[in-house]
Amino acid sequence: MIKLKDLLLEGKPPSIFIPRRIEDRIERMIKTYIRNGNKGSLNLSDLKLTVLPEILKDITVGGNFFCFNNNLTSLENCPKTVDGTFDCSRNKLTSLINAPKYVDGTFYCHYNELTSLEGAPTSVDISFYCGNNELTSLEFAPTSVGRNFACSHNELTSLEFAPKTVGGIFYCSFNKLTSLTGAPTYVGGDFYCGHNKLTSLDGATEYV
Repeated sequence: MIKLKDLLLEGKPPSIFIPRRIEDRIERMIKTYIRNGNKGSLNLSDLKLTVLPEILKDITVGGNFFCFNNNLTSLENCPKTVDGTFDCSRNKLTSLINAPKYVDGTFYCHYNELTSLEGAPTSVDISFYCGNNELTSLEFAPTSVGRNFACSHNELTSLEFAPKTVGGIFYCSFNKLTSLTGAPTYVGGDFYCGHNKLTSLDGATEYV
């Protein structure tokens, strides 16, 4: 005779198959990645991480590294070098200290709680996105960006310390800028500066 209890329990795995903690699974995945020669991308996004695993410290990621949409408050244990894109957006970061020293692709750190860019790479081969934070200064921003640079939706009152050269589009809209002094000396694409408190266009680049 089939009992109701048996029907309700049907299909449920025995307790021996209960998966280990997510931290253990992540560490095993990273160890496998390292054994395979650090090739390709490493994706740690959407895992509710509050800290990056210590095993990542000092390694080189041979492709993209994603840790977006977690609960990270710092980049402690972050890989030192990323040969592709680095994305730490949509966390709770207040600084970029311990970020990779070299990023061969695009650097995404938007939608955090950054009050400083200290720790950012000095140059980025493709684009740098630091919008939607709480930045009051661009100090420590990369000095050159191969394509786009976006710092919109912050609390900036000055473009001092902005990259000197931007190969693509420069976005600085939705801040508290009163002038464009300090803007890049060269912008290869469009220059967006709307929704500020500009009283003049002094400092606007001549090379847009």
